[in-house]
Amino acid sequence: MYTGMLHTHTLVVLLFILIYLIKTVLLFVASPSTLERFSKKIKIPEMIISVLFLATGIYLAYNTGNVGNWLYIKLLVVFASIPLAVIAFKRRVKILSLVSLIMLFYAYGISESKSPTFKRADLGNQYAGVTGENAAAELFKAECSKCHGIDGRGVLSGAKDLTISELTTQQKIDIISNGKNAMIAYKKIFTEEQIQALAEYVDGMAVE
Repeated sequence: MYTGMLHTHTLVVLLFILIYLIKTVLLFVASPSTLERFSKKIKIPEMIISVLFLATGIYLAYNTGNVGNWLYIKLLVVFASIPLAVIAFKRRVKILSLVSLIMLFYAYGISESKSPTFKRADLGNQYAGVTGENAAAELFKAECSKCHGIDGRGVLSGAKDLTISELTTQQKIDIISNGKNAMIAYKKIFTEEQIQALAEYVDGMAVE
């Protein structure tokens, strides 16, 4: 369910941005009547896309465990950009439409990178000193438990139940490193040793 919502949200967001991009281009290069005709033709599809944008976004925000300040910044940027765009197209203020479009692209970048600066590696400094015998447990609690739960059974954000996973240690290393679906890639956040230790830690959660 979560993965389907995630893919749907990504699609409608891209369509939403595309519509705003076309409108902005028309505002700059076409006659007012051309923009008006396009707006009328796209009115119903735009309404449907906007509703899906909102509905899937709310679902994901409510069911996402790995939430940080990036999410609140993204929401703030999105909700600020929409009224700006409405005013821009209604009053034909070109610079305002451009600012709104840039804000939407910025919000999309935040969503994809989970970082206001587009640098997932920012977390790497936070975990650089986590080493030793209990390193894997500390890392799992700090990051993985947000979706998988402390015991590995949580299923928030579409996370799998790790206690019944049939993946090999290497497959787990690959997923931790490169990410999958809603799970971000940790290869630039954790060291290779930390990822190896995490995969082995998850191995130990399997129910015999």
